[in-house]
Amino acid sequence: MFGRYKSEIGGLLGIVVCAGIWWMPVRPDLPVAGQHCLALSLFAVIWWALGVVNPGFTSLLLLVAWVLTHTAEPAVVFRLWTTPLMYLVIGGYLIAAAVEGSGLGRRVAYHFTIRYVDSYRSMIAACYILGFLLSIMIPHPWPRSFMIMSVMAIIIKSAKLEPKFAAQIGLTAFAASCPTSMILLTGDSTLNVVAMNFAGLEASWIKWLLYMGVPGVVTSILLYLIQIWLFPGPKEFVVNKDEIRSLLNGLGPVTRNEKAVLFWVFVAIAFWTTDFLHHIHPGWIAIGAALMMTLPRIGAGLKASDWSKVNLGTLFFLTAALGIGTVGGVTGMNKWVAAIMLPAHVPANIFVFALFVTVFALLIHMVLGSVLAVMGIVTPAIIAYTAGSGISPIVASLLVYTAVNQHYLLPFHNMAILVGEGEQGGKYTSADVSRLGLPLTVLVFVVTVCVEIPWWKVVGLIH
Repeated sequence: MFGRYKSEIGGLLGIVVCAGIWWMPVRPDLPVAGQHCLALSLFAVIWWALGVVNPGFTSLLLLVAWVLTHTAEPAVVFRLWTTPLMYLVIGGYLIAAAVEGSGLGRRVAYHFTIRYVDSYRSMIAACYILGFLLSIMIPHPWPRSFMIMSVMAIIIKSAKLEPKFAAQIGLTAFAASCPTSMILLTGDSTLNVVAMNFAGLEASWIKWLLYMGVPGVVTSILLYLIQIWLFPGPKEFVVNKDEIRSLLNGLGPVTRNEKAVLFWVFVAIAFWTTDFLHHIHPGWIAIGAALMMTLPRIGAGLKASDWSKVNLGTLFFLTAALGIGTVGGVTGMNKWVAAIMLPAHVPANIFVFALFVTVFALLIHMVLGSVLAVMGIVTPAIIAYTAGSGISPIVASLLVYTAVNQHYLLPFHNMAILVGEGEQGGKYTSADVSRLGLPLTVLVFVVTVCVEIPWWKVVGLIH
């Protein structure tokens, strides 16, 4: 019954909750603007979680509502569009389009598979290694996952794998994108930059690698070990490399466009890794590399049609999800949420604090689902909660980011998993995701408490 009318029930629930909070008695500890921000934000979160309409439309409705109700000024609501963060996301989409369109990403995947994949376990490991290697060139996890899956599908077919084994490999192609995206700032040009932005820090490629490189690698290895334990492979497995070799040969010699893409990607990486010298924001570097790829002779064949690869709905979703934190801060909502939902005192022990933040973030994530939406609500509240405690905002932000982005029990808990569900994607089901998600929940606590906190002590982020 609920599944059949989920959109209708969700739509009505969002409106009822919004109205109830909007007209509830005024509280002395919550400004009226904060009350209105809370009402509209929960309305959007409910619609996002229950899929009432496309998330982009819900996001646009929320942004316009904030402006029309005078909850916040347009300059505050649409602030993201005036920052380089937005252009890092746009640049990431365009660079991904160039890598995919030129055939470079597929060529790298074919070469790697021919050389290193010769068993079921190496095929699982290849999803993680290719995920990281392609993250250097493609700053968005979804195109990487689909590209990896296209190569894995060839192996699945040639090895005549049973559907259950095909689903296991498909799940890996998409699940591996979550931990491997943690390693580099540009591994996920949306979530990673958002995590740093919430902390009020300039996005830095080197700082991100310093703080998150080791946790990302450790998480990838641990998740790989969980997968080969949970999903053992077939007794017999033979990779028909001749078929993959013929597809590689079908690409022909390396084209001029591929060379141009590779050149401009390496130029971007060179600037990203030296941002401490020139202080150019990674967003301007990404959009600059994308623009260079459009030029005649020195470009990489980016065309006007490639603008369609830039997901406008995702951009508005990003604006709204981040806007919850921004508007919530201006209107006083964040402090109020922190005051009523969190303990009176910040835990003195940093390990206990990490445990507490992880539990709090996961509980909210279980209900709301959307990683960005949860980050938009939880991160500002935790940062406001820890103000004056001596805990760096980046510690609070990265703990929330890790907890919600590496956790899922159902596909809707992470878009990187949701987009691959079904026969047209990774061939896995919700049951497969839940089977992996249960031990993954334990892994999240291991990473935040036992990996990140000690590592951040080593690098000086925590004193």
